[in-house]
Amino acid sequence: MTSPDPQSQPERRPDEAEDAPKYADRVFRSASGIAGGVLLLALAAWLGGDALVRGTGRTPWLALAGLLCAVPLVIAYTVRPAVFANDERLRVRNPFRTITLPWASVEGLRSGYSSEVFAGGGAKFQLWAIPVSLRARKRASRRQAQAALDDPHGRTSALLPSRNPAPTRAPADQALDDLRELAELHADHPRAQGEPTVRWAYEIIAPCAAGAVLLVILLAVM
Repeated sequence: MTSPDPQSQPERRPDEAEDAPKYADRVFRSASGIAGGVLLLALAAWLGGDALVRGTGRTPWLALAGLLCAVPLVIAYTVRPAVFANDERLRVRNPFRTITLPWASVEGLRSGYSSEVFAGGGAKFQLWAIPVSLRARKRASRRQAQAALDDPHGRTSALLPSRNPAPTRAPADQALDDLRELAELHADHPRAQGEPTVRWAYEIIAPCAAGAVLLVILLAVM
């Protein structure tokens, strides 16, 4: 049995391990938005499918045009939005655009009435996948206030310490905190340099525009 020749093995660059991403993308999405989108799509399939199968005259064509226009919009605003983050860049998938931001180009993240990321040159992009809930923020504030009032030995508001304490940050605020931490940690990484890039989601825009045009034509000739 012969041992492999060391010289026949592929040579590895010294910085290869350092340059490779350390983990897969972290994904931030709105569970409630996805659930609402699935329900709307199911309703559209039920009503539109019935009109296509049982409709008479121009009804099937109107149903087809309506579905062609409405379904991409529902997908764009509910199922499509997502935020992907790794040690190189932040990728924001909004309803009609995908914005790729190397960490070095990220100047800040803000969670006010909506979640936003700021890039160089005064550019600002909304994070549709991380919606801000004022109700969740108020609940988190109440939990923070209650935790501050609690006796450290658990003699006031709780008889026993909780094994799974409720979070004291609203989900959107916690997500923005995680992204800020990633930005600060990886901003100086060699692979995290570059300028923001924007790509339009033509796979959403094209069928929606085609459905709208077809719907206008059908309504005009009726």
